Amino acid sequence: MTLKQTVTEWRHHLHQYPEFGTEEFKTSEFVANKLEEFGIEVHRGIGGTGVLGILKNGTSDRSIGLRADMDALRIHEENTFCHASKHNGAMHACGHDGHTAMLLGAAQELASSKKFDGTVYFIFQPDEERGTGAKAMIADGLFTRWNMDAIYAMHNLPGIPAGKFVTRPSSLMASESSFEIVIKATGGHAAMPHMGTDPIVVGAQVVTALQTIVSRNLSAIDETAVVSVTNFVTNGTVNVIPSQVTISGDTRSFTDQALHKIEKAIERVVAGQCMSAGVDYQYSFNNSFLSTINAPEETDHAIKAAQAVVGVENVDGSCERFTISEDFSFMLREVKGCYVLVGNGIGECGGTALHNPHYDFNDNILEHGVGFWKMLVEQQLSL
Repeated sequence: MTLKQTVTEWRHHLHQYPEFGTEEFKTSEFVANKLEEFGIEVHRGIGGTGVLGILKNGTSDRSIGLRADMDALRIHEENTFCHASKHNGAMHACGHDGHTAMLLGAAQELASSKKFDGTVYFIFQPDEERGTGAKAMIADGLFTRWNMDAIYAMHNLPGIPAGKFVTRPSSLMASESSFEIVIKATGGHAAMPHMGTDPIVVGAQVVTALQTIVSRNLSAIDETAVVSVTNFVTNGTVNVIPSQVTISGDTRSFTDQALHKIEKAIERVVAGQCMSAGVDYQYSFNNSFLSTINAPEETDHAIKAAQAVVGVENVDGSCERFTISEDFSFMLREVKGCYVLVGNGIGECGGTALHNPHYDFNDNILEHGVGFWKMLVEQQLSL
C-alpha cells in the first residue's frame, strides 16, 4: 500500500473505535504496537494511557518532541460512512484520530529513512479535551525523564483550505476558565418581597455588571478577552422568591495577566452587588487551559517546514488569534515550541465544524501532516 493508503487505514480504524480521555486503552496499545513494529523504543503508561516513542539516529545530542492527542468526545456520531464510530455515544469529532495517524505515519517514515541526527520523541497524549492529559504526562516526568530541546503539536481546523497551515508567534489560542457564583438570600413569598431578600434581582445586577469587566477593566489593545454568563439557575417557582441563585459561565483570554485580572474582577463585582443587597455569596474560579503561547524561533522553524511541504503561498505565519483552547499550552510552559493548525477543508469536504456529530477528519490532508512532521525533524536535526 502507499503511505496515504496505510495512514488512511489507521485513521479509519481509530475513528471506528473511539475512547474517552483517560480510557484510551486500546488506542494507546494500537499506537505502541505500531511504534514497536517500526523499531522504535516505546514507553507505555505515561500519565495514565499516554505513549512515548523514542527514535535515535547518529551522534548528536539534539532532540525534538512531536505531540498528537488520542481521546474522543461524548458525542453520538450521525455519519453513515463505513468507518463511522462503532461505539454509541462516542466519536472522534475533533480529529484526534487523524492527528494520531499522521504522527504514526511520520514515525514510520523517519524510522525507515533516518535522515536526521539526534533524537525524536513521539508523544501520544490522552485526555486533551478535558485539559488533564498534558498535565498528567508532565507530572509523570515527561520533561524530566527525557530531555527535549523543543516541542511541537498540530491540529486540524475546518473552514481553512485543506492542507493550508496557519500559526503565529506568541499567543495563538486563548486560555479557558469557568466560574460559578452562588448568591444566598432568604427568599420568600412572591406577594411579599419586602419580607425577605431576593437573589434574582441581585443576580440580574451581577450579570449586567460582569459585562463591564472586559470593556472597563482590560486593555482593548493588549488584553482581548471574553466573559460569558452561560447559566442562571434558581430554586424558586412561580409564586416563590428563591433563596438561592447559581450563575455560571466561561472566560477566555490570551495572557496570564488578563486571566488573573478577570478572576479578581468577577469576585469584586459579585462582592459589591451582594454587599449592597445584604446577601451572601460563594465564588469559585477554575482554570482548565492556559493560553497557547508559541516561541518565536520555534514558530519560524514550523513555518519553514510547512512551506517546504505545501509551498510558501499555503502557509500563514501571522494568522489571527483563536479564542478556542488547547491543553498543549501546559507543555509549552515547560519547553519552548510551537502549535500549528492545518486546514481540514471548506464546504462539504472537511468544512463541518469540530465537535459536530457530522464532522469527519479529511483524509486528503494526512500526507500533508506526515510530510510536515518529517520535514520539521529533518530540518531541525539535519545531518
